[in-house]
Amino acid sequence: MGVGIQVDKVNAWYGKSQALYDISLQVKANHATALIGPSGCGKSTFIRCINRMHETIPEARVEGSIRIGELDAYNGTSPTQLRRRVGMVFQQFNLFPHMTVLDNVLSGPRYVLGQSRAAAEPEARRLLDRVGLGDKLLARPEQLSGGQQQRVAIARALAVRPEAILFDEPTSALDPRMAGEVLSVIADLAKSGQTMIVVTHAMHFARQVAHTVHVMDAGRIVESGPPAQVFDAPREDATQRFVAETRS
Repeated sequence: MGVGIQVDKVNAWYGKSQALYDISLQVKANHATALIGPSGCGKSTFIRCINRMHETIPEARVEGSIRIGELDAYNGTSPTQLRRRVGMVFQQFNLFPHMTVLDNVLSGPRYVLGQSRAAAEPEARRLLDRVGLGDKLLARPEQLSGGQQQRVAIARALAVRPEAILFDEPTSALDPRMAGEVLSVIADLAKSGQTMIVVTHAMHFARQVAHTVHVMDAGRIVESGPPAQVFDAPREDATQRFVAETRS
């Protein structure tokens, strides 16, 4: 089962430029949360802070508290330990081009968890069946559509059995049909009780699938609530502007 995510007063800087301001939010265990807002407002920066991906960027600095269940993401925990607990699916698929679909999904269990191929392969095959790609085991990424590659990336993230998954605009590089395929898989995961945060511009998905929606603007959380309240009766000016723009 999943665990909850608790974020308290997270601030982030790139050098002297502050990107996030006092971000606080809670994701209940087994709940799906959508993070929405205009481009450039800090959504991807924030979600990358949760599993410390920002540390790959020179001069990036984060202050505040992030807990995944009982795990303190920044104190006494290595990035590898953290990423065993928190999976991530990116905008770009980041599959290993020289590996088959099956070997891409096996990479986490084998090289992160230290499982043998024989032990890990049945679960990898099951996950590929789950995302509708059980017939593509021996294909290479270049032989797949963008939507299929993203579904492989989701299966790969699930293969290490994470307690939570972060999705960073997983459909932004896809056309509408392929995006629909990927969102359907994510919706199925949400229904099964996977704890997740989804950064998305797909407002219909956020409305229909998320338990809670958080709206970001200029590096801050400006409004939070259930989808019906955020989309149909937004309280804050920034939310009202953003919702109106998405409907135009």
